[in-house]
Formats: sequence, structure tokens, C-alpha cells
Amino acid sequence: IPGGESTTMSKLLDESGLRQAVLDFAKQRSILGTCAGMILMAKDADDDKVNPLRLIDMKVSRNAYGRQVDSFTTNLEMSLNGSTVSTKGVFIRAPRIISFGQDLEILAKVNDEPVLVKQGLHMASSFHPELSGNNNVHRYFLSLNRKPVST
Repeated sequence: IPGGESTTMSKLLDESGLRQAVLDFAKQRSILGTCAGMILMAKDADDDKVNPLRLIDMKVSRNAYGRQVDSFTTNLEMSLNGSTVSTKGVFIRAPRIISFGQDLEILAKVNDEPVLVKQGLHMASSFHPELSGNNNVHRYFLSLNRKPVST
């Protein structure tokens, strides 16, 4: 689920009838949510205009790192498949995880706050991994779909 405007995306999921299709897909296959996609994947969001999919046990705050002018880039250390991998994190009006359940796996942090997480089949990122200059996050995400799923 890409970045964008989460309130609009939430509304369109309902108006288009795609919400149930996404939820059905999520039962068997991995989903990666980036920025606004992270907000939609959360169990709860701090904005009543967003109806999240509740795929990951976390509460997020929209635009918590500031407005567009406050966007920033930082180096991140990610824990992927037991290895530490470096990447560039590009944060554009990024959401912040403000609380989360005990089953959430934290893959990367900024200032001791989770910014890349995994729970079960699903991943979510506060930053835009597609702008990092490498495909480490996406390769890890694709590896999740190669594992057998029990029903």
C-alpha cells in the first residue's frame, strides 16, 4: 500500500469496495504499507477520518514528524533476516508509531522509535524505502511471500 493521503485512501477503499478484497488477500499474502500505507495497516490511527485495515497491532499518528517542509533523510540500520543492513530513510510527512502490541517485530528505529516493523505476514514503514537507492526492504518483503502459509 503506497504513500499518499491516508484519509482519501481510506475513503476510496470503502467507496470502491476494495476494503474486503484487501482484507481477504491479507489472510494469505504479505502486504507492505509505506507512509500512508502504514497508517492504513494499523489497528488504530489518531484521526477519525481514517478507517484502518487493522492488519498490524499498532496505533499511529499521521504527519507526526511534521509538515512537508520538515521532511528529512537519515541513515538507518535495519535488522533483516538476522543481518544488519544499512539504508537511507526518506521521511515525508511521515507517520509515527505511538503504541504497539508485544508481537510487533521492530526492524528499524529512528531516535529509538520504530520506523520499520513486521507482524506476521505484514510489514509497514514510516519512511519511503523506494527512495533509498537500494531494494533491501523490498527484497526482504518479497521473501515473506516465499514462506508457506498455513490456513
